[in-house]
Amino acid sequence: MLLRYRYRCYPEPGQRKLLAKAFGCARVVWNDALALNRQLHEKEDKLFDAGALMKRCITEAKRTKERSWLSDASH
Repeated sequence: MLLRYRYRCYPEPGQRKLLAKAFGCARVVWNDALALNRQLHEKEDKLFDAGALMKRCITEAKRTKERSWLSDASH
């Protein structure tokens, strides 16, 4: 038997900004990871493991100039 729960939250304006920033960062990291996996799959017919993918898309991306803003988002 499957159960379904539905939640609703009403964030205050400051919280809305933080949530939008966090979701925006998650979207960018997801898209980067998807692109990397597609490139590797096309070249070598294999995929990254989760640890390598996180390291490459999050940790290393924070050190680049164009993705340094990822460090500003909370975890």
